[in-house]
Amino acid sequence: MTDRTSERGPDEKPKLKEYEGEGITVTFEPRRCLHAAECVHGLPEAFDLSRRPWVQPDAAEAGLVAEVVRRCPSGALQYHPADGSVEHPDSPTSVRRTSSGQLVMRGDLLVTGVHGDRHETRVMLCGCGASGNQPYCDHSGPCTEPDDDIPDQR
Repeated sequence: MTDRTSERGPDEKPKLKEYEGEGITVTFEPRRCLHAAECVHGLPEAFDLSRRPWVQPDAAEAGLVAEVVRRCPSGALQYHPADGSVEHPDSPTSVRRTSSGQLVMRGDLLVTGVHGDRHETRVMLCGCGASGNQPYCDHSGPCTEPDDDIPDQR
């Protein structure tokens, strides 16, 4: 297993951390994480914030790791099975506004931002316009208020 970080310049795509396992690779985009904690609560043997690296994809069966990653509402966590398959988007696409204003979207999505178009299956978009990570929510505006719809470990 490796813990590789892609360092990029300010005009390139955001930093992405990659955790490679035998059957599955998990990627993590720190700026998109909103601390819903679905990963650490769902599979603590593979996702443990007290360890380095905190993601250990080989600590559980690859299918179970993928299942827990799909619970990540922000899309900060993604997975890539060793067999080359991809995450299938929810169908139909769903859009839900939280009481804090974020737009929680799941489906076959094309998100346009400062780094161009990105194909996504899960995102939390900024609904207040204050995010420094547009179009993704980063809790820098009214979204900083606790949301009963999304668990937060802050």
